[in-house]
Amino acid sequence: MAERIKISLCYASGPNPLLRALEVDAGTTIGQAIELSGMLQDAPEINLVTMPVGIYGKKKTLDTVVQARDRVEIYRPLIVDPKNARRRRARKDTAAPTALPTADAGEVLTPMAAGGTVGPEAGKA
Repeated sequence: MAERIKISLCYASGPNPLLRALEVDAGTTIGQAIELSGMLQDAPEINLVTMPVGIYGKKKTLDTVVQARDRVEIYRPLIVDPKNARRRRARKDTAAPTALPTADAGEVLTPMAAGGTVGPEAGKA
């Protein structure tokens, strides 16, 4: 009898990711594990020809043999280039600086800001 190993499979298709725990024979490939999991029936949008797969965030091929406790991941296509998204967020953050409150807006001034003395000389008259 072949040795059995435990792996997990993940496909993040949106707010409800598909997660599966699976026990397979040693020597099972990523492609075989995905087919055994039933994930292709539950998420018909998965296309193993065009969608990359990996183990713990590192891209692998479908014929890669899984090891015990591997997390097999199916990656969906990117909607936005990450570099462009970061640039857009950076522009948004620097576009509208907020104005600092002034003394006219009811700000409480510190003794130094009000022209008083601060430090050891403050108590001497």
